[in-house]
Amino acid sequence: MAANTSWSAFGKATDLRKRIFFTLGLLIIYRLGTWVPVPGIDGAELREFMEGAAASIGGMLSMFTGGALGRMGIFALGIMPYISASIIVQLMTAMVPALEQLKKEGEQGRKKINQYTRYGTVALATLQSYGLAVSLQSGGLASDPGMFFIASCMITLVGGTMFLMWIGEQITARGIGNGISLIIFVGIIAELPAALAQFFASGRSGAMSPAVIVGVMLMVVVTIAFVVFMERALRKIHIQYPRRQVGMKVYDGGSSHLPVKVNPAGVIPAIFASSLLLLPVTISTFSGNQTSPVMSTILAYFGPGQPLYLIFFALMIVFFAYFYTYNVAFKTDDVADNLKNQNGFVPGIRPGKKTAEYLEYVVTRILVLGSAYLAAVCLLPEILRSQLAIPFYFGGTSVLIVVSVTMDTIQQVQSHLLAHQYEGLIEKSQLSGKGKRRSRRKGTQRR
Repeated sequence: MAANTSWSAFGKATDLRKRIFFTLGLLIIYRLGTWVPVPGIDGAELREFMEGAAASIGGMLSMFTGGALGRMGIFALGIMPYISASIIVQLMTAMVPALEQLKKEGEQGRKKINQYTRYGTVALATLQSYGLAVSLQSGGLASDPGMFFIASCMITLVGGTMFLMWIGEQITARGIGNGISLIIFVGIIAELPAALAQFFASGRSGAMSPAVIVGVMLMVVVTIAFVVFMERALRKIHIQYPRRQVGMKVYDGGSSHLPVKVNPAGVIPAIFASSLLLLPVTISTFSGNQTSPVMSTILAYFGPGQPLYLIFFALMIVFFAYFYTYNVAFKTDDVADNLKNQNGFVPGIRPGKKTAEYLEYVVTRILVLGSAYLAAVCLLPEILRSQLAIPFYFGGTSVLIVVSVTMDTIQQVQSHLLAHQYEGLIEKSQLSGKGKRRSRRKGTQRR
């Protein structure tokens, strides 16, 4: 990977530089927005409350929102309502025939589905902002409680979420990388230095033994290496192309490989599962002692570190790994049709439906390992954190997001660099061809 990247090539790729600067500019705007507070919040009470909650679930909430929730910034809801709406729309697309047909209509259908996702984002953000506003008021964190505070808080939070959604779409379309993943990535990275400082401070004060600190650091390194290895792991399916005749020329048949990643869905299942688990925890965290009996019962069984929480988290990761792979990342029917159109076939397997069934069989078996890897990376640090009482939130989901987004972004940068190099080679060949033609014309004129 590094061999294809050079500063000289980067300096010549003006379009890539513009994309990177555009992405950095929007991410800076996002980080500035996390410091803009929601109107009507008692700052002193909020700081005192978050200091007590930071070592528990509040640390996870602050980590996933880039600290905006801990400061009650305008981006306190983060991008999670958009992710939840995407989950709902994709589930409905797989179950509702009208939406499935709309998905097959190409660009127009995709725009319509994106519009439905935006409507769903507004609805979910409205519900979540109302729950959060009522929780803030019942927890005594509102300087002037009442309907005006609830309304202003809801408008601010919904507007912040929609602005974040727009930023993510703009980064994906005109920048570099996946905008939604980069927003979550930047939020985690921004909160990491403060969390590490608090972690090492607890070691200096004697609250945590040096052996535990060294063990956690080694676990982070091993987890990162394991994630990189698994994200690069492939299952290659042999593809054969028959001999074909084009005009008077006969081309010999060739062979290639169809690469299938062990984890085709990437970091999406972990993000989807985390978004489903964060909402009740967010409301209960800010409600304080005013939590309803139903919410208290849910948190007693589904709180972080509880057995039912871990089981539900693992099941959601496995479900979304299969669902996202078969509906978005690797559609076996589409891959089989593309191979058939290109006259390619798997040796021993008939093209068309049989090829699709074979690919589904292979991908299903691969996903057993891929989903187990995702669940292990996300749950093992969660278990160790609850057992060792680490004073800051360390989760495998955070490590998975950081490593996966970094690898995907670097890969996109290298793709742009390679495309720029190919364009340069084509321009040089065209210029050299024009020069040869001119020299030939001059030679014929002299004769």
